[in-house]
Amino acid sequence: MIKIGIYGASGYTGQELLRLLLRHPEAEIVAVTSRRYAGRPVSAVYPAFTDLTGLVFMDASPAEVADECEQVFLALPHAVSMSVAPAFLRKPGLKVIDLSADFRLRDPEVYAAWYGRHTAAAYLPEAVYGLPELYRETIRPARLIANPGCYPTSVILGLAPLLKAGWIDPASIIADSKSGVSGAGREPLVSSLYCEVAEAFKAYKVAQHRHTPEMEQELGILAGRDLRISFTPHLLPITRGILSTLYATLTSPRTVKDVHELYANFYGRERFVRVYRPGDYPNVSAVRGTNYCDLGVAVDERTGRVLVISAIDNLVKGAAGQAVQNMNILWGWREDLGLEMISLYP
Repeated sequence: MIKIGIYGASGYTGQELLRLLLRHPEAEIVAVTSRRYAGRPVSAVYPAFTDLTGLVFMDASPAEVADECEQVFLALPHAVSMSVAPAFLRKPGLKVIDLSADFRLRDPEVYAAWYGRHTAAAYLPEAVYGLPELYRETIRPARLIANPGCYPTSVILGLAPLLKAGWIDPASIIADSKSGVSGAGREPLVSSLYCEVAEAFKAYKVAQHRHTPEMEQELGILAGRDLRISFTPHLLPITRGILSTLYATLTSPRTVKDVHELYANFYGRERFVRVYRPGDYPNVSAVRGTNYCDLGVAVDERTGRVLVISAIDNLVKGAAGQAVQNMNILWGWREDLGLEMISLYP
């Protein structure tokens, strides 16, 4: 077993990491931090963990946590992770998986345009983008993993086969995505209050969401050229889940059978990507609480467009589950270890 620390463990992503790691056969959680809840048992903050763990939140420095751990997860806000990551990386052999956006963008100037000045840019060249289905072999020897964002995971996995094969015009991509409210985090916000969300459905951060450059970076690598996409996120009145509907113009006529075969071949050996039969499309209820990305494809022959429907749980495949999947790769374990969940349905 390896000793694990979760730095910033009291938010939704931190508690999801706890849920997964407490049942992971190779993981021993030895440190969970939270300034707000320091000194309080985890089960007092999250009653779901009653009688499952005796862990107590602590307010500890990165160096103190690093001394106890072999693997650290950073479940911190954007621009905070980069302030503590160097302290962890100074310990030889310690592996870091960052769940913020701080090490996802390769160009510090792009990061500055969307988030602010990067204070640990020296570590960007060694950070590996942690999307296992595309970067598995690069992840294995790494010590710093930039865990992908939730929207980008749904969009990149949804479009990767088409871009890699050159079947779509990269300039034509439109991503229309909907997310459950947990994607906004646990901090109290008026926009996340029950009365603001229930019986409602709205777009937000139109043409300015911070996940846009992350998607463009990775989709551009797949396409072999720089590109720009139109991305519109929406807020669904549900707790968990992301459903992305992706549109692109085909470069030559294709049938839905052609596209389905392309996806089935591309993801045929992937444990956590499920490609639906033609005519069937994902529902977020089928991935709730799991590490799956479910994909359905269609071709609109009238317009010459291909459509891809992509569904994930934003807290699992979109965050904590993918982080555990990356940990399994880093330590040479079976990739689905601790992640063999079936969706709760209904």
